Amino acid sequence: MVWRAVPWRRRIGLAVELLAFLVLSCSQESEFRPPAKFRGAPRQDGAREGERSLAHHRRSRGLPPQQLRPPEDERRMKMLHIAQTNACIFAPVFLAALKELGELDIVENGKAIPDHDRAEKIRQYPVLLTGWNSAPVPRDLAANPGRLRYICNVTGEMRGWIPLEIIDSGIPVTNWGDALANCIAEGAAALLLATLKDLHLQIQTIRRGGAMVDPAITGGTIEELDLGLYGCGAIGRRFIELIRPFGPVIRVFDPYMGEPPTGCAAVASLDELFSRSQAIVILAGLTDETRKSVTAGLLAKLPRHGVVINVARGGIVDQEALFAELKSGRLRAGLDVLEPDILPAEHEARLWENCILTAHGIHRAWPSDGDPTAEPSPMYKAMYQVCLDNLKRFQAGQTLRFVMDRVRYLRST
Repeated sequence: MVWRAVPWRRRIGLAVELLAFLVLSCSQESEFRPPAKFRGAPRQDGAREGERSLAHHRRSRGLPPQQLRPPEDERRMKMLHIAQTNACIFAPVFLAALKELGELDIVENGKAIPDHDRAEKIRQYPVLLTGWNSAPVPRDLAANPGRLRYICNVTGEMRGWIPLEIIDSGIPVTNWGDALANCIAEGAAALLLATLKDLHLQIQTIRRGGAMVDPAITGGTIEELDLGLYGCGAIGRRFIELIRPFGPVIRVFDPYMGEPPTGCAAVASLDELFSRSQAIVILAGLTDETRKSVTAGLLAKLPRHGVVINVARGGIVDQEALFAELKSGRLRAGLDVLEPDILPAEHEARLWENCILTAHGIHRAWPSDGDPTAEPSPMYKAMYQVCLDNLKRFQAGQTLRFVMDRVRYLRST
């Protein structure tokens, strides 16, 4: 009765709709698209609910699995490293992690390869890994990069092998960013404490058969110390975090830092910094602007028994002027870096009891006893992690971290 009451034109329309539904439902080539709320929901096993539902749908109809992602060989990155002599930045654990991301070709003795041939080699790879002892990246790649899309500089320094033209070309270049902040800040704190406490002199006195050193001309404490920081990047900020609980009065000179860290006062010049400090910690990068910026005149502004700590670069300081102050006994110093970092064996500064020299090794971690399979130090772990994270970001089309631009490049060591 109900069907007879439906107009004949409406009957035809309902019949057509029913027929279309039956055809689509029975077709083995039809596709099932899960609800939107499932399509993007990530699962712990790495799949997505939408992918799982679609796979079940196709299996139930005897259809082959649908390829949701590019084939594995297309998704694996092709990476290249060209070493100047021998590759020195690839610990076994790092190599293993890189191989999980893609294929890495390592070319050694790159200094023997002409620039033109080196450029042609690099153009065949989307990713170039650089770092300590890398062969120079040819400038020609700036105008003609070929397949090159990203340069991941595993270490911090890069100006020795990556020219400014590459930075300006728009090819993204990253470095290790803040990976060294912990170990270098810790080393600076260790040198400051050891120098203030005159541990070098105390140890030498004990070895000579003596005991106490003269408290009238030795010692010091960080509490209420007028402490000046020259440079306040990632390492400087971490150093402040470590040293702040001791209660120093911290002043900072860094024209590029923006707002100073909490509890620190910014000063307008190096002249003001040295005039108001009992101890100076140098944490700036070595650039044309900072080279030999710590002059004899600035050192003369420090008080008697004043302290100079340098964990940045030796070239920032007028070394002859500093050595003159140390030889006279007026100042004390803890120097991880010099120019060059390692003095000649007969150099008199090696014997000064008011000077601690660590030959660019204050970042040392727990001893490995020479075991090549030992766990990397925290510094190297952090360095590798930044690199691996950026490679994954590049692979996924995400924003890279610690991208170098012209300004940062020119301000970096």
